[in-house]
Amino acid sequence: MKQNLAIIIFATVLAVSLQSYGQEEVEVNKSNIQTYTPSKLLDKGQWDIKFFNSIYTQTKSANGSGVRSLDKNGRSNFFTTTLDVFTGISDNNRINIGLLIEYRSNTIGGKSATSVFSLANDVNSRKGLSSFAPALKWQPIESVSNFSIQSAFYIPLNKDETDVNGVYLDQTAYMFQNRFFYDYTLPSGNWQLFTELATEYNFGSEDSFANNTLVFAPGVFMSYFPSDKSTILGFIQHSQRFGDFTQDYTALGFGGKYQLNKTLNLEALYSKFVRGNDTGLGQSFNIGLRALF
Repeated sequence: MKQNLAIIIFATVLAVSLQSYGQEEVEVNKSNIQTYTPSKLLDKGQWDIKFFNSIYTQTKSANGSGVRSLDKNGRSNFFTTTLDVFTGISDNNRINIGLLIEYRSNTIGGKSATSVFSLANDVNSRKGLSSFAPALKWQPIESVSNFSIQSAFYIPLNKDETDVNGVYLDQTAYMFQNRFFYDYTLPSGNWQLFTELATEYNFGSEDSFANNTLVFAPGVFMSYFPSDKSTILGFIQHSQRFGDFTQDYTALGFGGKYQLNKTLNLEALYSKFVRGNDTGLGQSFNIGLRALF
């Protein structure tokens, strides 16, 4: 019931937002964090490089009935660092191409959250380049510049999801992902609503937990701009997996962004997994650096 309510709320917000696209704000004199949301495409020849780091740590999990319990392995930690590179290639600024690269370092057995920075391969640790994905970002409706779609095909680079010591790295199934982005700035200019809907199809590896599964993951973000160079935000995200393996979770979080200079901006986020089924109930700490030029 909670999952259905979250989906209904997201769909309603998205529908109302799309009806309001004609009220787009003029982007003159706005900073990059105000103008270049994930919905916005790059001009031809422009580059967007994002280096993002996330630590997810958990001591509890939820079983199929949603009951919280202590994780049998004690604390588990999952560090993911991603490099996303995009550039504009079309004269009408409606097509961007890119490459996404993921590196992971995970630890189990009660190690501290910061143990992932040891980048070790041992009985309780595992690291490695886990996947890369060619990506295409495009604007499907010419008159709606703040609605875009990002499509990516993830190719796994690790042969085994879990090693002989039981340390998980990443899924070995291929993944085709589509992310639908839309943002709307309120007339005051101080508030911005951002919505995202991610869909994933995972396939190609009988040994992967994610094989033959579909994921539906909506998210809603509300940002406030105390100045043209900074923003604070709160968000709610939900993920629902269907198919051979079912799983769901809901996370709440907050964070902020700051424009360091004309090219660089810094982002920090925190999220808490407040409920779920067949998933961990942990928290994540995230920091990213983005360059636009």
